[in-house]
Amino acid sequence: MTATKQTDDAGRIGAAVSGVIEQVFAAVDVVHTAALRSLTDAGAGSALAEQVSELLREPGQLAVGLGLVAVPRPQTDMAMQLKWWQADPTADQLVQLDPDLRPASLGYYDYTTTDWFDVPRRTGRRHVVGPYVDVHGTGRYLLTLTGPVADGGEFLGVVGADVPVSGFEATLLRLLGASRQPFVLVNEEGRVVLSTTARWLVGDLVRTEGQLPGAGTPIVGVPWRLHVGEL
Repeated sequence: MTATKQTDDAGRIGAAVSGVIEQVFAAVDVVHTAALRSLTDAGAGSALAEQVSELLREPGQLAVGLGLVAVPRPQTDMAMQLKWWQADPTADQLVQLDPDLRPASLGYYDYTTTDWFDVPRRTGRRHVVGPYVDVHGTGRYLLTLTGPVADGGEFLGVVGADVPVSGFEATLLRLLGASRQPFVLVNEEGRVVLSTTARWLVGDLVRTEGQLPGAGTPIVGVPWRLHVGEL
């Protein structure tokens, strides 16, 4: 494959990846509006649940989970607040997640230490985490996309979406069609997000730079790199 052909393919694949990611973040942006109202107006709490329910039931929706995770406020009755809904894969209904948020409990889930919460808090920018197994929800292999919620410069929490890796892959490959070069997407940790070659599986760790050709092409909107060609 010529260098020009490889560059053209990388550009086309990269644009498709960014397009799918932006599709998910468009839903996150809608949740952001309802989430900010729920945090700043005590009477607007139900609107968030209604908005998430509507979005998760939209035809073609990639996200299987949407919601708000607020910064802890120990001085109030909202020490920790996680309002997150997921589509039940076994039934046509939505389930609100109910992790253990009691600090004294052995099963305590301290979401403030997770990358999907901490990175938007520190940087003020959106972030993508995964692939990982969702042990606190569906048990599926997920990507989680989050963005910060702020009011007057004060960080209030994050809004985000859970996307199954299988759904992300199917959507992307359908957009690209059959005429594509083999490629591997790798996240900032060196873990494979998606691969179209049998040599690499989703979740594999790329341990050295020489294991994939070149430095890879950055993907706009996510901390990923794309490797195209002989893999």
